[in-house]
Amino acid sequence: MHVRAVFVWLFLLTLFSIPFLGQAQVTDVEQRAALQAQLDQIERDIANNSGLLSVLKQQRTSLERDISILDTKIKKAQLQIKQTDLTIKKLQGNISEKKTSIAAIDSKRRREEASLAQILRKTREIDDVSLSAVLLSSGSLTDAFQQIDEFNTVEDALRGSFREMEEIREELSGHKKELEEKEEETQQVRKAQVIAKQAIQRDEAEKKQILSSTKGNEKTYQQLISDKQRQAAAIRAALFGLRDSTAIPFGTAFEFAKEASRTTGVRPAVILAVLTQESDLGQNVGSCFVTNLDTGSGVGKNTGRAFTTVMKPSRDIQPFLEITAALGRDWPTTPVSCPQGSGYGGAMGPSQFIPSTWMLYKDRLTNATGESMPDPWNARTAIFATALLMKDNGAGGGTPALERRAALKYFAGSNWNKPANAVYGDSVMEHVARIQSEIDILGG
Repeated sequence: MHVRAVFVWLFLLTLFSIPFLGQAQVTDVEQRAALQAQLDQIERDIANNSGLLSVLKQQRTSLERDISILDTKIKKAQLQIKQTDLTIKKLQGNISEKKTSIAAIDSKRRREEASLAQILRKTREIDDVSLSAVLLSSGSLTDAFQQIDEFNTVEDALRGSFREMEEIREELSGHKKELEEKEEETQQVRKAQVIAKQAIQRDEAEKKQILSSTKGNEKTYQQLISDKQRQAAAIRAALFGLRDSTAIPFGTAFEFAKEASRTTGVRPAVILAVLTQESDLGQNVGSCFVTNLDTGSGVGKNTGRAFTTVMKPSRDIQPFLEITAALGRDWPTTPVSCPQGSGYGGAMGPSQFIPSTWMLYKDRLTNATGESMPDPWNARTAIFATALLMKDNGAGGGTPALERRAALKYFAGSNWNKPANAVYGDSVMEHVARIQSEIDILGG
């Protein structure tokens, strides 16, 4: 009986003598503070550049003004790249801490399970001793009752230990969930960084083209602008390379967007701008294949490079199989997006929906398109899917601010207002302005 109590108290002593987890070293705190200070300064610089852009755009169209706009946009994108670099570094620190915490908690759990198992073995040994044997082995009735009290104390301690084990399991589960969220946030920031780099390339190319065409002459530049206003025929012939459909004229894609707009209230230019940002209007619908349905791992379709997190197995594998089977597709050769850094890929088609989200919209898409299993790779269906999600995100309000916020939610979900993701919203709204100007030329 006394042996059993000793084991319990040793177990509890082990439990409470384990160092408290998550105590950061002073150097870690200082590093995080320095990172945050840099991020704060960069965000102020980005805000200043945004203000300058607004002022420049209100000025009369001129060669000098437009070159200044491009220079300011390039500088802003460069700042956004620095911002995403720092944010990724900060997130990587958080991920490292979470992994360390998970390892420590997991080790603690294993030690406690071993101690608890030993106590339970002793408990079973004592349980095999009858009350009469306890009375006979005791020197007196008082000693017998004292041993029974000790037994009750041990029982209470065991119940407390079981509760503690459950709390540890919950804590471990919480840390794992937070780790997954940080990894997904890191992937979003990496995507935002790619967008910022693409914006720099695009603006530098436009600046070079303008300077090359005009040789710095204002009159030549004004003539160039006039020429652009007479490009309706060229725009009508422009092609959207949406996958699994023949290349369709701009006007046809615009008709799909107008049809979706009548259903959702989201402007056609906004719908097409998001599709432009997500997949370059269907040109880039994924560069990975899933190869393992149990783990969600896969390979690059062009490179053969191995990826461990092409698709989240617990969330997306089953919906992906249902979608591909219903459409008669061979799942091992159906392309989906690759992961970027940490987090998962697995997005499908021009609208880049993950399979589980596509299934949430299945019935509404069926009503809108008439397809029993809406096809993520079909041009018209993808346009409707984007329109419905943007409506749910608030883009039906029709103001640029609401449209930008809806685009950010499309990209980052609950992390939409994180500063490092802002570049996505900016990029989408630039696409909106360009596409709307083309729609205006078409008379739409």
